[in-house]
Amino acid sequence: MVKQVKKARQGLLQFPLEWGGRRKRAGRKPTGDRSRVSHKKKPALKMGCPLHITIRLAPGLPSLRRKATYKILREVFVAAKERFGFRLVHYSVMGNHCHLIVEANDRRALTRGMSGLTIRMARALNKLWRRRGKIFADSFHEHLLETPREVRNALGYVLNNARRHNYRVHVLDYYASGPWFDGWSIDIEIIGSGALWSIPVTAARSWLLTTGWRRAGRLHTDEIPGRAA
Repeated sequence: MVKQVKKARQGLLQFPLEWGGRRKRAGRKPTGDRSRVSHKKKPALKMGCPLHITIRLAPGLPSLRRKATYKILREVFVAAKERFGFRLVHYSVMGNHCHLIVEANDRRALTRGMSGLTIRMARALNKLWRRRGKIFADSFHEHLLETPREVRNALGYVLNNARRHNYRVHVLDYYASGPWFDGWSIDIEIIGSGALWSIPVTAARSWLLTTGWRRAGRLHTDEIPGRAA
């Protein structure tokens, strides 16, 4: 008698309905002391509105507030201050980050201008420090400035940022563009001697950065900025 063997049938596997696809809080989580800059598509810029930009060094790199380092950065700012519809109007250099006040004709101009600036900075710093590799921790952070008060606060935050970090400052911060700023509450001789190409910032064009912010009051050299927006 031939013995019949039953064939085993494979059962259907049940998967949860929510498997796959986009899920809330999925993806790589922020690392380090600070959350990473969002890589979501950024909104279009508003015409006539300047921006406050922050760029940070990768961990473990030397301080930027050294005279030899700042001299190199000044040369980079001179070369990249006005390109592709992008304008570097003011800056301050801290130990591990830089603050910038910039204008851009549109999103493309901002992206190209900041890309050119950060690439030049990275190459110059790697050469100075005799190293290779990543210089900046992540993409730059931007904050659109839409009102005279916002612009005035951002100017004070950037130009007097050294006081916020308790750096010793005599009237103006040597590592910022304060000497080329004409909105101080006291008389300060504006640096303008020499060839224009040697100045590390360019003149503002927007109403908010030339005239509008002054409605909120001139800046005091001894102001200690509050928390950034």
